[in-house]
Amino acid sequence: MSDTFRLTLAQLNPTVGDFAGNAAKARDAWQQGKDAGARMVALPEMFITGYQVQDLVLKPAFTEGAMATVDQLALDCADGPAVGIGHPMFIDGALYNAYSILEDGKVKARTLKHELPNTHVFDEHRLYAEGPLGGPYSIDPLRIGTPICEDAWHEEVSETLTESGAEILLVPNGSPYFRGKHNIRLSHMVARVVENDLPLVYLNMVGGQDDQVFDGGSFVLNRGGKLALQMPAFDEAIAHIDFIREDHGWTAIEGEKIALPDDYEQDYRVMVEALRDYMRKTGFKQVLLGMSGGIDSGLVATIAADALGPENVRCVMLPSEYTSEHSLEDASEAARLLGTRIDTVSIAGPRAAVTEALAPLFKGTKEDLTEENIQSRLRGVLLMALSNKFGEMLLTTGNKSEVAVGYATIYGDMAGGYNPIKDLYKMRVFETCRWRNANHRPWMMGPEGTVIPQRIIDKPPSAELRPDQKDEDSLPPYEVLDDILERLVDKDQSVAEVVAAGHPREVVKKIEHLIYISEYKRFQSAPGARLTESAFWLDRRYPIVNRWRDDS
Repeated sequence: MSDTFRLTLAQLNPTVGDFAGNAAKARDAWQQGKDAGARMVALPEMFITGYQVQDLVLKPAFTEGAMATVDQLALDCADGPAVGIGHPMFIDGALYNAYSILEDGKVKARTLKHELPNTHVFDEHRLYAEGPLGGPYSIDPLRIGTPICEDAWHEEVSETLTESGAEILLVPNGSPYFRGKHNIRLSHMVARVVENDLPLVYLNMVGGQDDQVFDGGSFVLNRGGKLALQMPAFDEAIAHIDFIREDHGWTAIEGEKIALPDDYEQDYRVMVEALRDYMRKTGFKQVLLGMSGGIDSGLVATIAADALGPENVRCVMLPSEYTSEHSLEDASEAARLLGTRIDTVSIAGPRAAVTEALAPLFKGTKEDLTEENIQSRLRGVLLMALSNKFGEMLLTTGNKSEVAVGYATIYGDMAGGYNPIKDLYKMRVFETCRWRNANHRPWMMGPEGTVIPQRIIDKPPSAELRPDQKDEDSLPPYEVLDDILERLVDKDQSVAEVVAAGHPREVVKKIEHLIYISEYKRFQSAPGARLTESAFWLDRRYPIVNRWRDDS
């Protein structure tokens, strides 16, 4: 019996619903494993369908097509190493999240997910049946136990596999990013290693799917929780890891340990990859956005240039009589530094026409927020016209602070197909701009150096919809607002707790009110990159009609 075992880890980027394309990626990984002398090639959870598939999996034709693709993959990969791959599976009329082991042209073994996550972005209790606690499978000379993703966060599944004879644990994942997630994953996997005294392989997918980005960062742990291999974050990668049998069991031979970036770089990479994959997987090639000369549009333009290349980004200035000369200069300078196209379309004529049309009905009323919103909505109309005419997807530019309190105009500056900074609070927008000006990475398609003019970062934020307008006319300073929002939204603190943290009760109650009455806007807003566990969309689901308020 051999005392060595080579395992190929395929940290790859599937596309939801592209069975043929995902199978082609799997075959290519299998060929690389075969060429390297591997005994098994492992791919992530639900790889054949992409992840998450949400209610697509409830369509019988979808799941049956995935199952047929897996059967064909087994035939295609008959002459070489075994393949481990995730997919949905019907068994006796029930639907499961399954992981199949393919060898010699057929399905040799199958594991069914036992622990179904039902928090944050996951609804697996709604979709799948709970699989039984199972045992390991053999790929000569090794017995492998496979807890699927969430299974490895619970002691019972790994313990059962170990007691049934597993000699290593292989954990295939579809685990999306949120800030700080890697350390949480690592701590849970170290716990499984220590509890069961077995090496563990953690294999995660990469790539964007709607709001979520799967960040890879796959790793291998030896007994005692010692790191044996660390794969990169976000990048597709193939790694071959060798296990040797020693007196006390199997041990992974240490391989490359790639350093992971810090939180600012990871957040920025998520925003870039989310947009890049959203475009690639939906078929769009180019984007446009309204370029105001403010920090939010400056950052979105930079993310777009880094994701798609400056030649695929159109910036559009849409000035009114309230647009300062400084804003026009700053918008032009930002576009010049990025190397993007910039056009100017004045809203003065359309605004005059709308004002004239509404004059008989508005007679006797004072100008107010209505007239301000008309400006924003006219900009939305013009930008959508450009989008329709030239096939460029419109990006929206509202940060999380604005999205939270509704400081945006529905059917105006909220119009568009994707919002890269939707989960980024305003103060973090400032820090991210400073970080990007000081850093450049090979995965960025935009230029090096300063790309967001310092004057944009330094000037007080303003919507410029009336004379001398500043955001702080309507909202607390952003450092105050963001702290209140993080407490109310991200931490679910009570009003009393936020007040106890030092904020005036009347300010906290005002912000709470704005959050709740803005729910209908968020319900209709564009998707955007998820950076936290409390992103607006699947993480945080509130009713639109809601009279409850926290009176603590």
